Amino acid sequence: MQTRKLGPFDVSPLGFGCMSLSHAYGTPPSPDDAAKVLHAALDAGYTHLDSAALYGFGANETLLGNALSGRRREFVLTSKCGMFRNAQGQREIDGRPEVIARTCDDSLSRLKTDVIDLYYLHRWDKRLPVEESIGALSRLVEAGKVRAIGMSEVSAATIRRAHAVHPLAAVQTEYSLWTRNAEVAVLDTCRELGITFVAFSPLARGFLTGELRDVSALPPKDIRLNMPRFQPGHWEKNLDLLPAYAEVAREQGCTMGQLALAWLLARAPHVVPIPGTTRLDHLRENLGALDVRLSPATVDRLDGLINTRTVSGPRYNAAILPEIDTEEV
Repeated sequence: MQTRKLGPFDVSPLGFGCMSLSHAYGTPPSPDDAAKVLHAALDAGYTHLDSAALYGFGANETLLGNALSGRRREFVLTSKCGMFRNAQGQREIDGRPEVIARTCDDSLSRLKTDVIDLYYLHRWDKRLPVEESIGALSRLVEAGKVRAIGMSEVSAATIRRAHAVHPLAAVQTEYSLWTRNAEVAVLDTCRELGITFVAFSPLARGFLTGELRDVSALPPKDIRLNMPRFQPGHWEKNLDLLPAYAEVAREQGCTMGQLALAWLLARAPHVVPIPGTTRLDHLRENLGALDVRLSPATVDRLDGLINTRTVSGPRYNAAILPEIDTEEV
């Protein structure tokens, strides 16, 4: 399989986002079924697995540690700190150096490994200068607990400040046809500084697969129910975008999901999408995007169909948006 750079590592062009195996979308699979998906991912050729202390409030890292400790040499392991469940059981952003150090030790224990290949600051704790949190990550590299560091959902200006303290291997931000914030400045900044751009939610949280039509059928705890684009008034308008998009997929001889991933892969060689799934058939289907070649004319056509102007609603609600440092379009 061809590879792309993830900082100092060579990885499969598509990574595997592990979040949905523990929480967020629908009802997660049992640990045994989730372990089967992880092993199938490695067997299929995925060499980049993405987790976080937040996912399942530690359960996702525990899943990876229990399932894959015997195959640790077969993949690049990434995880995240700075956002987790606190002692009161609430989701919290905390980028203090002592908290980052403690979170890393906890993650290493759950992951059953001596070192995390790439460790992200999940969110910038805006109560602190970003340099303090990055300094803490840098010390983890010096201690041999982490090989490389990155950040998630940050602006170009913040990337430059952080990179001046310690070189960033990767920046992770939501990016797909329907979320274009990264195109304002982050993609170009990453290219300039030699930083890999990791695109999470590359399938627009299932929207671009065309399989999600009735959001009322989602389980009560599904995070999409709190996202404006999936709510009444916006959802119906967004569904209207799919017929023309589906027609392009038919012309290309691929699924709608494969088309979304192929579009991302065509953006730039420093872009690495990390789709996630709980299903073995989707795991294999996503890899099929590597065989889809889009002409410049097709890319332009897709850009015109689904973009900031045609998508209805912001990506996060008013309570979450202040946590995000990424530029707005």
